[in-house]
Amino acid sequence: MALFVSIIAAAVWAYLLLGRGRFWLAAVEADPAPAGAWPPVVAIVPARNEAACLESSLKSLLDQRYAGDFSIIVVDDDSDDATADLAAAAGRDPGRSLTLISSSGPPPGWTGKLWALHQGLAAAPAGARYVLFTDADIVHAPDSLSALVARAEQGGLVLTSLMARLRCESFAERLHVPAFIYFFQMLFPFAWVCRPAARTAAAAGGCMLVSRPALEAAGGLEAIRNALIDDCALAGRLKEIGPIWLGLTDRVVSIRPYPRIADIRHMVARSAYAQLRHSPWLLIGTVAGMAVTFLAPPLLLIFASGAARVLGGLAWLAMTASFVPILRRYRLSPLWAPALPLIAVLYLLYTLDSAYRHVRGAGGAWKGRVYVPMAREP
Repeated sequence: MALFVSIIAAAVWAYLLLGRGRFWLAAVEADPAPAGAWPPVVAIVPARNEAACLESSLKSLLDQRYAGDFSIIVVDDDSDDATADLAAAAGRDPGRSLTLISSSGPPPGWTGKLWALHQGLAAAPAGARYVLFTDADIVHAPDSLSALVARAEQGGLVLTSLMARLRCESFAERLHVPAFIYFFQMLFPFAWVCRPAARTAAAAGGCMLVSRPALEAAGGLEAIRNALIDDCALAGRLKEIGPIWLGLTDRVVSIRPYPRIADIRHMVARSAYAQLRHSPWLLIGTVAGMAVTFLAPPLLLIFASGAARVLGGLAWLAMTASFVPILRRYRLSPLWAPALPLIAVLYLLYTLDSAYRHVRGAGGAWKGRVYVPMAREP
């Protein structure tokens, strides 16, 4: 039995390293050449109780060095902190095009974020060819928008998304953040996302530049109105319309802190079971797959013998080596790499917690709201 499991584990890691779009390299794409034209863009920022982050985020948008028309819409999603006041203050400076609109909460069938974005889109200038959906905790470099538009224009892209560099300072963040990016790239290899012929579609919701005509052709945000994982749902819709692109970047940074392990657990558990389409069978398959992929190799090396121990050791070595590039990206010691099996166990526990919350009717809870999944429309 041990030999059988070791062969499977070794084969899985051979495939992951050689046949899954080289996801583990964590490469940042080269800058695009400047665009020949700079079409109008509107940024829409949904904000619910974001007073801690919003001021820095809006300043980075207002400071964009973009040669075309650029306006900003902040949607205050029924906040009970200073979010609306900060947004209003940011828009008072002369020469800055920033509009604040208020939302009183989503109607049935909508998530709060998507309803806020939908209202922002309804208020957007008619001439804006692109819409930048960006979160209230995201800080952009001054040339972020120009780089996004240049890549979109040159590639004829309907969606151009940047995976923000996440905050990685507390112990909880160092333990979880590199692995979060690693697992995301394993699930959605960016090379496959960017390949028009591939079915894989994904985006990073913190920074998505969307072609407005393509969004309308895809049915608008109403088509994904109840999606908890709204960025990937939108990417799936838009890839049916045209090419999309997703990449790592240093231009876009998330400043949202996760000081405690419980904070990250809650963030992951909010949507992990939704990623499995709320299917008990997919959950069982995920548990089995994670066990063979991440837990079996070190256990085989420690407790097995002969060929099973050798194969288990080689699989653990491959796993460890594949984790090093993302650790270097976040300036962490490679000594974290052998701990990937334990980190994988934590994420697996969060996924089980997500399923448990769903069964209890508390799935998708975020900032005081609980979302109940609806049946997909045909």
